[in-house]
Amino acid sequence: MAYDPHRIEAEWQATWLERATFKSELDPGRPKYYVLDMFPYPSGEGLHVGHPKGFVATDVVARYKRMRGFNVLHPMGWDSFGLPAEQHAIKTGEHPRVSTAQNVANFKRQLQALGLSYDWDREIDTTDPGYVRWTQWIFGQLYSRDLAYQAEVPVNWCPALGTVLANEEVRDGRSDIGGHPVERVPLRQWMLRITAYADRLLEDLDEVDWPEPIKKMQRDWIGRSEGANVRFPLPDHSGEELEVFTTRPDTLFGATYMVLAPEHPLVSQFATAEQQAEVDQYVAQAVRKSDRSRLGAADERSGVFTGAFAINPALGERIPIWIAEYVLASYGTGAIMAVPGHDQRDYEFAQAFGLPIVEVVKGGDLSRGAYPGDGESVNSGFLDGLETPEAKRCMIDWLAEQGSGEASVSYKLRDWLFSRQRYWGEPFPVLHLADGSTRLVPEDELPVRLPELEAFRPSGDFEPPLARIADWIETRDPDTGETARRDANTMPQWAGSCWYYLRFCDPHNSERAWSREAEQYWMPVDLYVGGAEHAVLHLLYARFWHKVLYDLGLVSTKEPFRRLVNQGMVQGRSYRYFSDNLSQDPDARVRYYPAADVRWEGDTPVLASSGQELRACWVEPAEVRLRDDRPLHPDLDVELEEVIEKMSKSRGNVVNPDEVIAQFGADSMRVYELFMGPLTKGAPWSTDGTTGVYRFLQRSHRLLLGDEAPEGDLRELAPGPGTEGQRRLLARTVEKVTRDLEGLDFNTAISALMVFVRDVEKPDPIPRTAAGVFTRLLAPFAPHLAEELWRALGNPESISAEPWPEPESEFLVDEEVEIIVQVGGKLRARIRVPAETGEEAVRELALAEPNVARHVGDAPLRRVVFVPGRLLNLVI
Repeated sequence: MAYDPHRIEAEWQATWLERATFKSELDPGRPKYYVLDMFPYPSGEGLHVGHPKGFVATDVVARYKRMRGFNVLHPMGWDSFGLPAEQHAIKTGEHPRVSTAQNVANFKRQLQALGLSYDWDREIDTTDPGYVRWTQWIFGQLYSRDLAYQAEVPVNWCPALGTVLANEEVRDGRSDIGGHPVERVPLRQWMLRITAYADRLLEDLDEVDWPEPIKKMQRDWIGRSEGANVRFPLPDHSGEELEVFTTRPDTLFGATYMVLAPEHPLVSQFATAEQQAEVDQYVAQAVRKSDRSRLGAADERSGVFTGAFAINPALGERIPIWIAEYVLASYGTGAIMAVPGHDQRDYEFAQAFGLPIVEVVKGGDLSRGAYPGDGESVNSGFLDGLETPEAKRCMIDWLAEQGSGEASVSYKLRDWLFSRQRYWGEPFPVLHLADGSTRLVPEDELPVRLPELEAFRPSGDFEPPLARIADWIETRDPDTGETARRDANTMPQWAGSCWYYLRFCDPHNSERAWSREAEQYWMPVDLYVGGAEHAVLHLLYARFWHKVLYDLGLVSTKEPFRRLVNQGMVQGRSYRYFSDNLSQDPDARVRYYPAADVRWEGDTPVLASSGQELRACWVEPAEVRLRDDRPLHPDLDVELEEVIEKMSKSRGNVVNPDEVIAQFGADSMRVYELFMGPLTKGAPWSTDGTTGVYRFLQRSHRLLLGDEAPEGDLRELAPGPGTEGQRRLLARTVEKVTRDLEGLDFNTAISALMVFVRDVEKPDPIPRTAAGVFTRLLAPFAPHLAEELWRALGNPESISAEPWPEPESEFLVDEEVEIIVQVGGKLRARIRVPAETGEEAVRELALAEPNVARHVGDAPLRRVVFVPGRLLNLVI
C-alpha cells in the first residue's frame, strides 16, 4: 500500500494519547534524563515553521534516550501571562483569560500534530491559580530574606500602554509593542536584590555546559569590574566629597573634569545660580530617554556645566563638574572622573566642549583619539615609569594612605525591577498597612487571585488597572483586623518562567511547590533548548531564583540547567521589488511576496495565486539572489530578488506548519526541520527541501511495505542477517547515527539514514534483521512511520520502549584501505592493502610501484613516515 502519512500519523497520535505512552514516573532504579524546551508564550498567531525546530530537536533526544534505557522527563506548558494578551483585551474587550485559553488550545493542537512525545499529564500554565499560588509563595521567600524591597527608581513609562517597560522592551525611545513613545519617570517599584548573588552568578557559569558566547553575554551583563573608589573634595561645599568608581586608578593624574548622571541626587545641589536654568532644562530632557538611547548617541555628545568644581586628589587642582547623558545612574556611583586621554567617550566630550586632554599612559596618539590600553605611566608624579598593573596597585595604596579612596569592585548588574502596572500578571501577595509598613499575605490565603475587570484600558496616569477596583484593593490585616490595601502592581512575565522547570518535576502537588523526592530525582535539567534571544534575562533570572531556593534548602543543585543549546533560526524567503513603478524612484513602495507564490513564465515572474505580473525597477542588495540570477526586464537591467530574513507577517514570508503537515505529513516536517543544517545554525525554509524529505520517507515505507502489499503487510524480506556488504553498511549506519545523536548532529544522522535506504538493496533485498534495526534508527526522527513499520514487522508494543541497536563491531573495520604513497612529500602512487597491513609490508608494496621506484632510485631512505591506514612518505 502506498505511503499515507495522514492516516498513519492520526492513528499513532491517538494511540500515544490513549495509552499515555510517554508518561513519566519516579523510578529511582533507573537513570533519569530531563530534556526541556524553553517555555513558549502562546501568541494569537500560533506557530510558524521556525518555532518547531527546537521542539523537534528535544523530542528526538527524548525518544533516543528512552530507547537507551533512560527514564525521560519531557514536559510542556505555557508562559501565559504577558502584555500581548492585555493589549488584545484593550482592543477587543475580550478578557485576557479567554484569548489566552484559545491561544493555548491552538498551540497545543499544533504541537500534538507534530507527534511530540510530551508527558501531557504534566502540562502547566502560569495563569492557573494553582501555579500562581506557588509563584507568589516563592516571592514570599524572597521577601522574607530581604531580597524583595520597594524603592523609587527611574523607569521607562509608556503612557499608551499604561505600564513600566524594561530597557529591553524599548527601542529608540519607543515601545517594542506598538511603537508608542516612552518616557523616564521616577516611580515606587518592587525590586529584587539580584546584585546580592552577582559573584555566584558569575562563578557558577564555570559549572555548566553552555555555549561560550552565551556565558560571555551573562558575564558582560553582570559586568564585574575591579578598581577603586576615589573621593574628590568639593571646595565650595565644606567637608563634602564626590565619590566615583574607576577601573583605571592609575590614570587619576589625567582626570581633567568630572561628569554626573542627570539623575544623580547631587545635581540640584551643585548647580550654581547662573547655571541652574540650563541644568534643569538639560536634566528634564535627558531623564526621559532610555539608558540604551543615551549610550547609543555617541555622535551627539551633549552636556552642561554645573558651575561647580571638585579637587583632583592626586593633583590638588580644581576640575569642573559637568552633567552628561552618557553617564548612567545605574552604573557605579552615577558619577565619573573623566580622563579624556584614555577613554574615547571622555575624549569626544572634551573635544566637543574644549576641555583639557592630558596623556598619562604611553602608547597612543592623542591627536587621533584616546588610548585606552596599558602602558608606562607618564605625567603622573610618583607613578611615572610604572607599567599599568603596578601603577594601579601603587595608586590604590596611596589613596588608602591619604584617606581618599580604596580598592573596590563594581558591577553593571542592577537590582531587578519587578513591578508592572498591568492587569494580566500575578498579583503581589503583599498588604500595605496604615503605618506605611508591608507584610505578606498568609500562606493559607494564597493564591491572591486577580479580580474580574471589564475595562482594561490604562487610565493615562501612573495608577495600575487594579487600583481602580476598590473592593479588591481595600482589605484587612488578617492578624489585627486593621484596614490594609493590596498591592496594585503585578509581577512581570519573567516570574512564572523563573521556576517552571521545578514545577514540572511534581505538577500535581497541592501541598508543596514540589516534593524533595521529585526534585532530587529529576534535577538538574540535563538538556535545555531554546532561542539565543533569552541568553541573558530569562536565564539570569531563573538562575538567581534557583540559587535563592538552594540557599533555603529547597533544591539540591546550584544550577538549574546543566547543558544549554540554542537552535538556529529558520528564516523565511520572500521576493522583494518596487511595485508598479518603472522610474528609479527610491521612495517607491516595497512589497514582499512569499517565495512559494512566485513562478516564472519565461523571463517574467508572476504570482501563482492570481497570475498577476510582477514589475519592478530597483531593489536593494539582498543576501541571496535567485538561483539563476534571471533579470526581471532585461532591457531595464533590473532584477527581482529573493530575500532571506526572519519570518514576519509584514514580509509575507511566514509558513504555517499546518499547511506543511497537510501537504507532506508531520514526519516529513520533523525530518526536514533537522535536515536543513546543523541544529545551532540558521537556514532558510524551502518547500522543495520538504519534498525531498517526503520522498525519502516514501522510499523508507516502500523498503519494508512496498506499494502493492495490502495495508500493514510486509513485502517479502530476505532471511537471515544479510550479505557481508549489507551488514557492513548497517553497522556503519548504526555507529554513525548513534554518534551523531549524542552530538546533536541531526542533519548528518538523517543523511546516513538516507544513504542506507539508497544502498541497502544494491543488489540484494533488505534482510528482516536489518529492517528492524533501521526502523529503530528511524524512530526518533519519524516516529509515526517507524511505529507503522515496527508493527508490520510483527511487534505489538510501541517502538518507543525498544532498546537502541548496537553495531556489529567486526563490520566497522574496513577490509581494505587506500594508502597514499609520497616521495619527499609529493604524491607518487596510491595502493590498496588489507586494513591491518603493517609498515614494513606497505613499504615493500610501495617500492614495487614503478612510479615510486623511479623517484626513489638507488638513493638510501633517510626517514619513513607511516600513518596506518592512510599514508606512507619516503624521504630520500
